Parts: sequence; C-alpha cells; structure tokens
Amino acid sequence: MKITLIDAGKRFNRDWIFRHLNYEFQTGHTYAITGPNGSGKSTLLQSIAGAMAISEGNILYETGPSSRRPHGAPVPPEQAYQHLSLAAPYLQLVEEMTVTEFLHFHAAFKPLLPGISAAGIIRKVGLETAAHKQMRYYSSGMKQRVRLAQALFSDSTLVLLDEPCTNLDTEGIGLYRELISQYTPGRLVIVSSNDIQEYEFCEERIDIRNYR
Repeated sequence: MKITLIDAGKRFNRDWIFRHLNYEFQTGHTYAITGPNGSGKSTLLQSIAGAMAISEGNILYETGPSSRRPHGAPVPPEQAYQHLSLAAPYLQLVEEMTVTEFLHFHAAFKPLLPGISAAGIIRKVGLETAAHKQMRYYSSGMKQRVRLAQALFSDSTLVLLDEPCTNLDTEGIGLYRELISQYTPGRLVIVSSNDIQEYEFCEERIDIRNYR
C-alpha cells in the first residue's frame, strides 16, 4: 500500500494541529510520528486511518502492485479501513468478552494472518492463564497486550500503532519488540510516540512540530 498526503492539514476551530504536510508512506517501510504530548501525533495518525477527516488537502490510498495490477489501484478513502489495523490505549475492548471470544469476533470482520489461530495468538502474547476470563478483570497491561494482538495479527497491509507500550511493563515492552520483529516485515508500519523505545526500529521519523 502507498499513502500520499498532499498539502494535508487539520484544525480544531482556529487552531491548526498540522498543515502543509506532504509525505508518502510505502509498504515495506516503517515510520514514526514524533513530538511532545499534545502536539497532534494521534490526530495525524487517526487522519491517516480515515477515522478523522482532514481540514484541507488530500490523503490518497493505493494498493501495491500485484500480478493482476502491476501498477496498483486506488482505494477510496471510505474503504481504507479494510487495509489497516490500529492499536491505541484509548480504543475500547468488549470487556464482557474473554480474549478468546474477542479474537474470534474480530477475525469475523478482519481475517488473521495466515497460519495464525486465536489460541496461538493468546500463547504468543502470554495470556494463556486468562484466556477464558472476561477482559474487564484484566490489568491495564493485559488489555494493552490484547490491543496489540488484534492489530499485529490481523491480515492487514497497514499497521498503525499509537503509543503502543502504554501500560506495559519491561516484559511487555520486550514482547512488543519481538512481535514487531517477527510480524511486521513487509508491511507498512506507522508509530505515533514520543518514547524512543516504541519507535527505535522505524526507518523514517516525522516531527509533527515541523508542520504547523
């Protein structure tokens, strides 16, 4: 997938969060959106996800080349969600479900990576002992592991991660790095963060303060 931002800008009332942003994101590469708290990193990430409309400019989506379409094909903005997965600490889980039920429910809308089962995912993120416990009884760190699991193990070309290590302990951060290393090569990954340990693997970095 290729995502192209053309003179993109977003404002709330009269305050511009970012403006005149021209950038191209390509599958197979990793990007970090950086800046201090409150600088608009999450706003830009949600705009790329299509969850938030920009105020000016354009965001174009295009699938990558294939044997059937050697030059790729445009994706309507309202269909971009079909190609992406998102993990963020503010995303709500269905806490009346167990993680097993949640992953099966999620997979009905967006398939899992080939060869990956819900039970296998639960083992990989270290939640075997809580597999049949309602998620409302999970700690904040356990819930964040579930959010990462549903994003990283979805069969999506684009993976968006907003402050992905929020509420994770040292072991959880190590797990995050391992999952990134194993399951994101060949995909387009964009991380929004001001914490180097969350995005140190990223090849390109975009400081949102440069687009005010």
